[in-house]
Amino acid sequence: MAIWRIETCKLEAGYKSHASIYKLIREGLWTKPVRLGIRSVGWLDAEVSAICAARVAGMNDDQIRELVKALHVKRESNLTEILGGAK
Repeated sequence: MAIWRIETCKLEAGYKSHASIYKLIREGLWTKPVRLGIRSVGWLDAEVSAICAARVAGMNDDQIRELVKALHVKRESNLTEILGGAK
């Protein structure tokens, strides 16, 4: 698993501006960033790839919103699984 900074996400998805990504986040069409530090964030490469694949497959905005929700749930379950295994 890799965490991509916004420049890589823009290149991968074909967007030209940071504002494009943040607009998609507000609309529920892109996953929320992962905090890397005080002033830096990134996105999981698998999540970006899944969203891009959904666009290529012709999913509409409502379907992509559901995908984004599922990706956020998967993030949480992965964390729970990791923390559960640490006991």
